[in-house]
Amino acid sequence: MKLRTVIVGAILVSGVMLCVQAKQQQPAKQQTIVVDVDLTLVNATVLERQHGRVVTDLRPEDFEVWEDKIQQAIEYFSEEDVPLSLGIIFDISGSMKEKLPVARDAAVAFLKTGNPDDEYFLVEFNNRAQVTQDFTTDISRLQNHLMFTPATGTTALFDAVYLGLEKLQDSSNKKKALLLITDGEDNRSRYSFSNVRDFIKEQDVELYAIGIVTYNSELGAGRSGRALIEELTELTGGRAFFPDSIFELPDICTKIAIELKNQYVLGYRSTNSVKDGKWRRISLKVNPPAGMPDMIVRGKSGYYAPVSNGIE
Repeated sequence: MKLRTVIVGAILVSGVMLCVQAKQQQPAKQQTIVVDVDLTLVNATVLERQHGRVVTDLRPEDFEVWEDKIQQAIEYFSEEDVPLSLGIIFDISGSMKEKLPVARDAAVAFLKTGNPDDEYFLVEFNNRAQVTQDFTTDISRLQNHLMFTPATGTTALFDAVYLGLEKLQDSSNKKKALLLITDGEDNRSRYSFSNVRDFIKEQDVELYAIGIVTYNSELGAGRSGRALIEELTELTGGRAFFPDSIFELPDICTKIAIELKNQYVLGYRSTNSVKDGKWRRISLKVNPPAGMPDMIVRGKSGYYAPVSNGIE
């Protein structure tokens, strides 16, 4: 038997409340929404292919969702700016010393784009990763901490991302993201890249990354450090930026903030009802309406199917 739930003004999906403000023909009359709880939700970011501008005001029929090469029926669609829980993963290793002031300013500029209901935390890393500011809606707490942090030591990047993923499990909001700011390749972590990749595939978290490229940088084109960061962001539907100048950071942070606040949420019930715990690959397609420019769409690359508990 499928579990169903009826909610006035809200939808319960996978045990988490998503606020939905429905347009009503008669304001005095509340609308009741009925939704199955076994929907798979995908955050989708749509950009103009040529200029990279965010595209809004698309309709459900403009999208296609495919799971393991089988097209799925979209049963839930939203374009709301919902509250966000986000962790800033900030590199304070020795190589960041000259870049730290601009990187701090960029992170603060990003925080200022948020909504009152958004919550943030801060993970800083060099020889080790640690949460230096717990969840808060007061961005001045993160700002004050960043202002007085020195740059020293090595780069435990994988540990920092892993810690950020763990921390997000305690977040208040359904929508979750990490923003990684670094200039180097991991050279200190206890966790391996494989550990982080496997863990991030289990989470419903978007990872954005800014890798600052300098002369002979480990994050330069074709280098392994860059490829690893790109792989992690692509798994989640996020995005990696690799600017050649630290002075590009504020603009990049603004782009990331705009993307996070202008996403679509697509929900479908998988045609594969087998609860085998296997990885299922998701692909998205957007079909631009007539007269619109060519577009690209990003979303998470897949998810693990639920596992049967033996009770039906």
